[in-house]
Amino acid sequence: MSTTAHAGEIAVRGIQIMADGERADFDELIHPDAVNREGRVEPPECRVGGPAGYYATALWVRTAFAGLAYDVHQVVADGNLMAVHVTMRGRHVAPFVVWTPDGQVDTAFPPTGKEFAVTQSHWLRVRDGQIVEHWANRDDLGQAQQLGWVPPTPAYLLRMARAKSRAKRAAA
Repeated sequence: MSTTAHAGEIAVRGIQIMADGERADFDELIHPDAVNREGRVEPPECRVGGPAGYYATALWVRTAFAGLAYDVHQVVADGNLMAVHVTMRGRHVAPFVVWTPDGQVDTAFPPTGKEFAVTQSHWLRVRDGQIVEHWANRDDLGQAQQLGWVPPTPAYLLRMARAKSRAKRAAA
């Protein structure tokens, strides 16, 4: 197997473990100095580098979205840089809390029970058999529309305000 093909497999598995991986999977696939460029809106525990931060991100997403899965459509390689085109799917079962860059609760989306399926492109840099960097382009608006976050009804706005208050108390 070529080095590029192996890096592509690592990148794909790096996406899939977000839905189903155990902590040991993250320790194996994620470099200790790995950086997640998407962490700026994630909870503070997700913003640390390496396997711990990536695993915290997985738990954050899994908590809000049951049945989380990634359907991989294509992998493109340019040296050690991999682009993985996927469809992420799941069902919104718990509050999804988005954070400010300074680590405060920004917005909380209370569960709707609705399912979603949105396309994403994940960019991963692989070195020495491990992921060292990640960033993504996601269809967040499509996800928000499918889940009923946008346009919000007055009742949902009230539920959001209550969910945000609860998230702030939990974070304190």
